[in-house]
Amino acid sequence: MKKRYDTIVVGGGIIGASIAYHLAKAGIKTAVFESGQIGQKATGAAAGMLGAHAECDKPGTFFEFARASQQAYKRLIAELKQTSGIDIKRHNGGILKLAFSESDRERLMKMGELDSAEWLSAEEVYEKEPYAGKGILGANFIQDDVHVEPVSVCRAFAKGARMAGADIFEFAPVISIEPGSGAHVVTTAAGKAEAEHVVIASGVWSGVFFKQLGLNKRFYPVKGECLSVWNDGIPLTRTLYHDHCYIVPRHSGKLVIGATMKPGDWSEQPELGGIEAVIKKAKTMLPEIENMKIDQCWAGLRPETEDGNPYIGRHPENTRILFAAGHFRNGILLAPATGEMITNMILDRPVDQTWQEAFKADRKEAVGG
Repeated sequence: MKKRYDTIVVGGGIIGASIAYHLAKAGIKTAVFESGQIGQKATGAAAGMLGAHAECDKPGTFFEFARASQQAYKRLIAELKQTSGIDIKRHNGGILKLAFSESDRERLMKMGELDSAEWLSAEEVYEKEPYAGKGILGANFIQDDVHVEPVSVCRAFAKGARMAGADIFEFAPVISIEPGSGAHVVTTAAGKAEAEHVVIASGVWSGVFFKQLGLNKRFYPVKGECLSVWNDGIPLTRTLYHDHCYIVPRHSGKLVIGATMKPGDWSEQPELGGIEAVIKKAKTMLPEIENMKIDQCWAGLRPETEDGNPYIGRHPENTRILFAAGHFRNGILLAPATGEMITNMILDRPVDQTWQEAFKADRKEAVGG
């Protein structure tokens, strides 16, 4: 194989698939190289929450970017169904961020600065979700923090990209990227390909390409272990959320329950201790899960960066190499805005300057910032 493209995207998770979709829709001849199957790594492990508010306690650049991406999903539901025939399975119940302590309540009530966050008393919480755990002091109800099914979204992006002319290669890991003055050469297990632009979108595995391309940026795996159960007995229409743990109701009748946070763990296999911890936490939010049948357990690796923000933008010394990696817990949420931002950069369209500064690859990072 020796093909020439306008843009090659390295990585076929939801970020890479979104970029390919937006590029192909704009008429850019695009290829995606994925080491396994489309959407089967971190994307397949995610719960799919579009939690712009769940991830933010106050306004700022990240929240504005996340909110823009969240809003883009409203358009994409119909657009992706029309172009790909795939339903991304949006669930519209919203999310309840629960308070079990006074410190929880004080922190959550400050979220009133964010649009669409509504504080509910304990009585109002139980009125909405009568099976919620005892001892709740109140909750923030966010109607807009809905969820989708990540694999369905990723497949819809990928199929939509194909329908617009993109080539998508599965089981074709990228071995090296050689920058060139005319075209960049991408060597894969399936052969070589050339492109004017290359986009690195390989999640936690992007670090090797950053290093190849002269950037000393580290990616840290944060393992998340989850399980799903069959809810045959009680109504639950909203996601329950507390302290980065969640119970997400699916249209299928399943509940997705997660997730642990294990920094530095590269294993993609769930462990008994992690699943036990998730179940214990979930029972405080919804005691009835104790009687539900287990469907399956799994794990995925979230790609964390030094300051928690993703890298979205150009190589500081080569504007035809771009990055879209390090989305941590928010890959599903940020996929549409990331795809649009990378596409706009490649086409030299206007891009919000504050977003460029916040996510550029050569920014000065403060750990935990």
